[in-house]
Amino acid sequence: RALGERETGTSRLKEAIQAFRLALAEFSRDRAPVRWAMTQNNLGNALQTLGERENSTARLEEAMQAYRLALSEQSRDRSPLQWAKSQNNLGMALRTLGERESGGSRLEEAAGAFRQALAEFTRDRTPMQWATTQNNLGITLQTLGERETGMARLEEAVQAYGLALTEHTRNRVPLQWAMTQNNLCSVLQTLGEREHGTTKLDAAVQTCRLALIERTRDRVPLDWAMTQLNLGNALQVLGQREDSTSMLDEAVHAYRWALSEFTRERVPVQWASTNAGLGVTLRVLARRHAAGHARTSTLAQAKVALLNAATVFAEPDFPGPAQWLATQLEALDLDIRRAH
Repeated sequence: RALGERETGTSRLKEAIQAFRLALAEFSRDRAPVRWAMTQNNLGNALQTLGERENSTARLEEAMQAYRLALSEQSRDRSPLQWAKSQNNLGMALRTLGERESGGSRLEEAAGAFRQALAEFTRDRTPMQWATTQNNLGITLQTLGERETGMARLEEAVQAYGLALTEHTRNRVPLQWAMTQNNLCSVLQTLGEREHGTTKLDAAVQTCRLALIERTRDRVPLDWAMTQLNLGNALQVLGQREDSTSMLDEAVHAYRWALSEFTRERVPVQWASTNAGLGVTLRVLARRHAAGHARTSTLAQAKVALLNAATVFAEPDFPGPAQWLATQLEALDLDIRRAH
């Protein structure tokens, strides 16, 4: 399984799943309940990692079932830390499923599982697991908050990330610190979009820049690109609220940096998301250029970026993004006609 998590292919993970299933044929629940439960948890981890790489949710559903079976033996009273670990793992499977569904029920279940885990993963007892679970809870609350009109879930996510950072310090665990800073940047940007003023957006930009200190291209190229994407998003919104074009220019640079690692072959959804952000930013920039070559050239670049995004974000798999892109392209075509 460990090899499979480090490789881009799926063959090692499939081998691990087969091995865990064979082990379960030997470790029956009646004869060796503890080992049976631990193997169910390990099977769930392999299924979850594989499920995250597939479009189908079947593996994730199997992972969720494996974690629930593990929890049927790993009671809180008998093995509290193992119970908490399986609760955290269950929460991650539920969150991934919830992110792929339109409703919020799976995400609510995920948040509940993470809160259950935190009942035993306390800061005093297991500080690193506590911080990791706080981060997982923050991601779940953020996803819920992005689907709601209110701010409460997003503010709770900010609080969860802040708690995680009290243990995920740069000196102790630099990459986890950077990951949590990146997540904090993302939720601050969402909050900033919904609020007047630029306080939250300024904080988002600052937080992303902090994350990039440790999330370097050489060390973690895809994570570096994700933070560049988040930085571009925050700079884009800031730039639209200011008269200057400097923030928008910085956003374009951030998106292009992200695209140097986010290729369509490797990570198509992230590639499309970055092209969408780049296209919108270029369109806003073009509107601020005087009529002439600079405007028409920038509009043409914007159209290429948005059309790139549309090749991935198409119906019926991505109805929301597909509709949004159609609206953006229609408005952009109108700008192009006016420029000519």
